[in-house]
Amino acid sequence: QVHLVESGGGSVRSGGSLRLSCAASEYTYSSSCMAWFRQAPGKEREGVAAVNGAGVTSYADSVKGRFTISRDYARNTLYLQMNSLKPEDTAMYYCAAEPYNYCSASWWEPAAFGYWGQGTQVTVFS
Repeated sequence: QVHLVESGGGSVRSGGSLRLSCAASEYTYSSSCMAWFRQAPGKEREGVAAVNGAGVTSYADSVKGRFTISRDYARNTLYLQMNSLKPEDTAMYYCAAEPYNYCSASWWEPAAFGYWGQGTQVTVFS
């Protein structure tokens, strides 16, 4: 059964850092494209970063140079290290997975992923 559980959200001052984690069931994790999305109130869900089964990463322009996506195969866990946080990064962050080794060319679209976690809230205050 596919199961994704996010953690690590919280409130942080602008310029601060947070690390999100996504614990995945082994079925989900092995040979999967995995990604982080976020959704702010009144806005559409948007892709933040993705990593394929080979470890190749992709990022939204808005987070390049500030966020890092990584995966720990031994722990079946996906991470998102977020540095230099800004108030506009405030959103619910979701972990997503698709059981294919390579990510879709349009990985930033929610429709590219079939499995989702419940989300973890990130709030950045100035």
